[in-house]
Amino acid sequence: MTPEFTKPSDVYFFGTCLIDAFFPDAGLAAIRLIEREGVRVVFPPDQSCCGQPAYNSGFPDEARAVARRQIQVFNRGIPIVVPSGSCAAMMKHHYPALFTETDDLTHARAFASRVFEWSEFMIRVLGVRYEDRGRPIRVTWHSSCHALREMKVIEYSKQLLRQLGNVTLAELTNERECCGFGGTFSIKHPALSGALVNDKVDDIRATGAARVIAGDCGCLMNIAGAAQLRGGPFQAQHLAEFIWERIHGE
Repeated sequence: MTPEFTKPSDVYFFGTCLIDAFFPDAGLAAIRLIEREGVRVVFPPDQSCCGQPAYNSGFPDEARAVARRQIQVFNRGIPIVVPSGSCAAMMKHHYPALFTETDDLTHARAFASRVFEWSEFMIRVLGVRYEDRGRPIRVTWHSSCHALREMKVIEYSKQLLRQLGNVTLAELTNERECCGFGGTFSIKHPALSGALVNDKVDDIRATGAARVIAGDCGCLMNIAGAAQLRGGPFQAQHLAEFIWERIHGE
């Protein structure tokens, strides 16, 4: 697999709120897999939210303040790797829109050009190849809305999964359907959100998969919570954490 970009010596890692608060093992796995390829990972301690909750809730000024801070913190001209299609899409596609007709537009565009979703970075920049050391397992893949429609990175995530020789990937019937999370959407429209995630759980269960893998922790949290209420029978796991386990025989 030939990378499309020159391999950098250093990259930034944007941790995301949900990884920081609920899925630290996913973040650590993503970092370790980058470092495994001989790339130094820089984690700025002053980073914060990407600003998407404020942006999606109709508070552009507040979102702009958060975005401006990230642009200041991630100021070196190196790639910014994000283990979330949702946060990556906000930073890559919506930051420039926030700064239209402002003096910061050039900086916002330069920042956005350096943003990579994690699986995209692993394939397009590092060209990784993995040897599966785990036991045979059947999994399915959930495509988050932002990764699918804005970042357009699902092919890279699935390429990583298909490298794992003992993993059978069972496709969802309605893969393009939202899981119902949508950040504040699930709070503002709980009935609709609940119906969507129950449909998603039904679709996952129909595959017979032991795990559902995804690249966005918001989706994983929502799906796992709904599945737990209904008695499983599958687990939900971030792609990076799953790969880290597989290549170590866990």
